[in-house]
Formats: sequence, C-alpha cells, structure tokens
Amino acid sequence: MAAETGPSAGEYIVHHLQHLQNKTPGNVLDFGVFNFDSLFWAILLGVVTCYFLWKAARKATPGVPGRFQAAVEILVEMVESQAKGIVHSAESRKFVSPLALVVFLWILVMNAMDLLPVDLLPQIWHGVAPAVGSPDYMRVVPTADLSVSMGLSVAVLLICLYYNIKIKGLGGWIHELFTAPFGSHPLLWIPNFAMQVIEFVSKTISHGMRLFGNMYAGELVFMLIALMGGAWSLSATGIFLAIGHVIAGWAWAVFHILIITLQAFVFMMLALVYVGQAHDAH
Repeated sequence: MAAETGPSAGEYIVHHLQHLQNKTPGNVLDFGVFNFDSLFWAILLGVVTCYFLWKAARKATPGVPGRFQAAVEILVEMVESQAKGIVHSAESRKFVSPLALVVFLWILVMNAMDLLPVDLLPQIWHGVAPAVGSPDYMRVVPTADLSVSMGLSVAVLLICLYYNIKIKGLGGWIHELFTAPFGSHPLLWIPNFAMQVIEFVSKTISHGMRLFGNMYAGELVFMLIALMGGAWSLSATGIFLAIGHVIAGWAWAVFHILIITLQAFVFMMLALVYVGQAHDAH
C-alpha cells in the first residue's frame, strides 16, 4: 500500500487501532477517557443477546421444540451442567447459571464482530462521522479493548466478593483473609492477607488479559491480511497478494471461529470456578 495512493501500512493499522473517544487520542492514563465505540457495541450486543434469550424463554413450549428453542435449551443444559459441578449451592445457581449463560453468549457475539470485514463498519462510520462532527475512528470488537475485558473481569471479582460475604458472613470472610492459607497464628496474619490480596488481583488481571490478548491479536492478524488485499495490482506480485489475501482471510476466519468460541467458554468457566471458590471455606 503505497504512501502516495493511500495510507502506509503503519498508518492504516494505527488508525484502525484508535478508539472513538471523548478525549484526545493518547490519553491512556486519564480515567475520564471513554471509548464510545466499545461502549456502543458492547451495550448493543448485550441487549441483542438478552432479547433473543428472552424471546426463546417466552416462546418455549413443552412439546417438540423448534430449532431455535432446541439450540437455546442445549446451551442452557450445557451451562447448568458445568455450574452444578463447580457451584454446589442450588440456591446460588439460580443466579449464577443464568449469569454464566449470558456472559458466554455476550462475549461470544462480541468476539464474533472480529469476523466482519475489517473495513466494513469503519468505512460506514467514515461517511457518517463528518456529518455529525465526530472523529473518524471506529473499533467494533469490544473484547479487543482492554477496558471492556478488564471491566468484565472486575465484575466477576465483585460477584465473588459478594458470595464470599454472603456464604461466610462478613466476619467469617475477614477471618479467612487473615488465617488462610498459612494458619491462624498472629505472626501469619500479614502474610495471609497479602497472599489473599495477591490471589484476588492476579485472578482478576489474568481473567481479563487472557480474553483481551487473544482478541487483540486476532484483530491485528485480520488487519495484516487486509493489507495484503489492499496492496494488489495488475502484476505477478499484486495478483499473488490478492490470492493470498483471499486464502489467508478464509483460513484465519475459520480458525478464528474456534478462538472466539473457546475464549467465551474459558471466560465463563473461570467465572464459575472463581464463584465456586467463593463458596468454599479454608
């Protein structure tokens, strides 16, 4: 992609990695920065996910289910079976199981935005942005945004803290913070508390970073493949790049279907594991 006919490869990637924000690009340490594109797509896809689950529940019949109802029932049974093996409290599963199902499907559809052509929605926004006086930036994969992935993992942390207090009581949980895992001797209170804090922080960071890292890497690969197609020309090299663009794009999209599904499942399973651990006493 020659500079005189369009942006360079570096400029193309940098532009596509920039969020539509309320502040000047680059203010990554400013907690007043909001990535409006990530918020918009995450909320929209969350509403769509909940709508289809509500529609499936509303139209469920005791007779022979249709294909849509059967698919939802398979997912419900899968999540419920996983929850039963991890969260042993039937009362807690009344909330945890539906939550796990929504988390799995929500992350799955957010991840699946990566399968759309890289320039499809950004180009549509390119035509709309000048009319509304907005910067020409648009990222459409919310889980490739660190703030979204970490926000989801922090939400799981808060749920775990809630169940720690609900199951063990505030006093019981505080007692556990200072007496596990090394013992209840007063000299071990500080090491115990430090280990508990490190465990909560490390689980939360790794939970969010795993999802973010995989989706961010996948997004970059699609951009590199798009550059191959953008560099085609009526020459042997250009035709080779065009053919490679089609083959590589198809192959990576097929492989990426496995990645987006696996990452949604792993995030859901880890959320169930962490909530299950909150029910266990040391």
